[in-house]
Amino acid sequence: MDLLSFWLVIAALLLFIAYAFLIRFYKKGWDDCPIIQSDENFQPSTKVSVIVPARNEEKNILACLASLQKQTYPSLLLEVLVIDDHSEDGTDEAVRSFPMSNLHLVRLKDFVVDELNAYKKKAIAVGIDQSTGDWIVTTDADCTAGPDWIKEIMAYKEKTSAAFIAAPVKLTPRDNFLEVFQTLDFLTLQGITAAAIYRDLHSMCNGANLAYSKEAFRAVNGFEDIDGIASGDDMLLMHKIKSKFPGQAVYLKNQHAIVSTHPAHTWKTFWNQRIRWSSKADKYQDKKIFRILILVYFFNLILLLLFLMTPWNFDAFLVAVLLLLCKTVVEYPFVNAIAKFFGQGRLMYSFIFLQPFHLVYVVIAGFLGKFGKYEWKGRKVK
Repeated sequence: MDLLSFWLVIAALLLFIAYAFLIRFYKKGWDDCPIIQSDENFQPSTKVSVIVPARNEEKNILACLASLQKQTYPSLLLEVLVIDDHSEDGTDEAVRSFPMSNLHLVRLKDFVVDELNAYKKKAIAVGIDQSTGDWIVTTDADCTAGPDWIKEIMAYKEKTSAAFIAAPVKLTPRDNFLEVFQTLDFLTLQGITAAAIYRDLHSMCNGANLAYSKEAFRAVNGFEDIDGIASGDDMLLMHKIKSKFPGQAVYLKNQHAIVSTHPAHTWKTFWNQRIRWSSKADKYQDKKIFRILILVYFFNLILLLLFLMTPWNFDAFLVAVLLLLCKTVVEYPFVNAIAKFFGQGRLMYSFIFLQPFHLVYVVIAGFLGKFGKYEWKGRKVK
């Protein structure tokens, strides 16, 4: 084994040890995070505004609105605001035609004159300004929720002193490689989210299922100072609120509070989405998550480099295979536990076979998130 290979192997071993401890920490955090039981005696009293940013969502918005119409939370205490973000399809007309008395359509073009880099943040901010609720719940136009979604969030709010609540999001894949791959990756992120919040390790959440008090949003001046970043309407905002209100950011581990959405159906959409997620990595003010991302990225990068050295260094290949197997063994119990919670345990049959692809994906998405461009909702973002 040459000197370069030797040092790469040493680096990979050291990073794997750190990575294994990290996954073990997340696994224990997920296990310890309690499943919140429904409160049958809950009496709603808080006005809630659901904000749904929508751009070119004609095909999805009606299913989203139908699930919101079926909420068991009292309609007098609930309003839904769809913020049409310059849609170029029939989103506007679809919302207008939907028979729902507490539904309001807000057109972003009535509030935005100049070109922006973060239209979604602006849409949410405008929606909050136009809302009348004391609590804000955000979701995406391609999401659906069960009938007790809002009720469970607000019941949990009453049990805690929360200013910010992150809740679970589930992908519903078809049985093809791309969608199963995304779903398993997303399950991991959901488990990390729950563990990180419960253990107060770092800020992490998903904008498809968030709730926060309007008071908290205004106390941190909304998206001020992060409004130039295309992504981050969820995690960057969470960090601001968490910093202002220590101990008041919580995770709601409740199956009735799950919001469901679809994976990306094409490779192009998938890569654009993942690059978009990765693009905010170096913008985190929460340096703990940035250090963790660096650890994960370089572990995967060095492991991939060892595989690429195979043609002239078979020893490097053997080490890479061994570490990949060890990585799989470490991750499997964690992801399996999360999959069972979301009712997706059947997907674990493909977990081991997708590990090499996940290795490549992490390295490419991380690199392009920093140095590449992506297209989202018909807009090109650098």
